[in-house]
Amino acid sequence: MYWKVVLTAALPISELRGAIPIGIWQFKLPVWQVFILAIVGNMLPIPFVLKFLDKIEVIVSRTGWGRRFFSWLYSHVRKRSDIIERYGYLGLTMFVAIPLPVTGAWTGSIAAFLMGMQVWRALLHIFIGVVIAGIIVTLVSLMGKLGAVIGAIIFVTPIFVHFIRGRK
Repeated sequence: MYWKVVLTAALPISELRGAIPIGIWQFKLPVWQVFILAIVGNMLPIPFVLKFLDKIEVIVSRTGWGRRFFSWLYSHVRKRSDIIERYGYLGLTMFVAIPLPVTGAWTGSIAAFLMGMQVWRALLHIFIGVVIAGIIVTLVSLMGKLGAVIGAIIFVTPIFVHFIRGRK
């Protein structure tokens, strides 16, 4: 059970936003254990992303689909990283701390890489953001059904706003 929480938190889509509710609701683990496991799992891949993304890009981009993927990924991250551009490392912390879709440690680390931020400093700010996001997600998860409704609203609202803006 513990490794499932860590693995879920390490994945780029779910991160700790998925790991904490699973650990609390499905596995019925103590909250403090879930919180620590989710933070550890969420942070595990981040030093590697920050340090080796350029090398991974070179290898993967040798194929057409790899070039298209990285082109899409980088443009996707650039669109959402205004706060990081405006506030630097503090913006990186805020970006990662907001537990919404397409924010989090993975996207934050890619944005930090693209903006040429120092690896260890970016890692520290991403870690702080992950802890803040973990607190928020844990509190919402502990609220039971009301927390699930709040979480669903938080998850759906940006998608809805994006859809509405696209229609104008």
